[in-house]
Parts: sequence; structure tokens; C-alpha cells
Amino acid sequence: MVEIDCCERWEAYFRLKELGITCDCKSYQPLRVHVVSANEAIQVWCVTNRLAQSRQSLATWLESCLTLVQ
Repeated sequence: MVEIDCCERWEAYFRLKELGITCDCKSYQPLRVHVVSANEAIQVWCVTNRLAQSRQSLATWLESCLTLVQ
């Protein structure tokens, strides 16, 4: 279970819909996602992880990725 705030929950919902993943998000209810494949599970993890992490944590991760590429 991943906890994200209300505004980010809607952002996750719309992004998952764009990816073609079946999900449901009603007012004052948790985001429910129907995952049918490993690929969808990874996509859900990526979307929710990005929203659950702090901006600083994401920036540090990106910097480490860029260091590996160089």
C-alpha cells in the first residue's frame, strides 16, 4: 500500500488512465488499481513512487542516474 495525498491521488489516477491501466478514484475514497500483468505493476509502482517521494529525493536520484551515464 502506498499513501499519497488527495491532489496527487488524482494525478496518479489520470496518469494511470493515460497508460491504459484500469483504475477507479472516487471522492473521499482510495485510488483502486486493477493490475493484470507485471508490466502494469511496474508502471503503477513508478507512478506512485514518483508521487510519494520528496522533490529532494527525486533530484538526488536523478543526479545519481546522470553520474552513471557520464
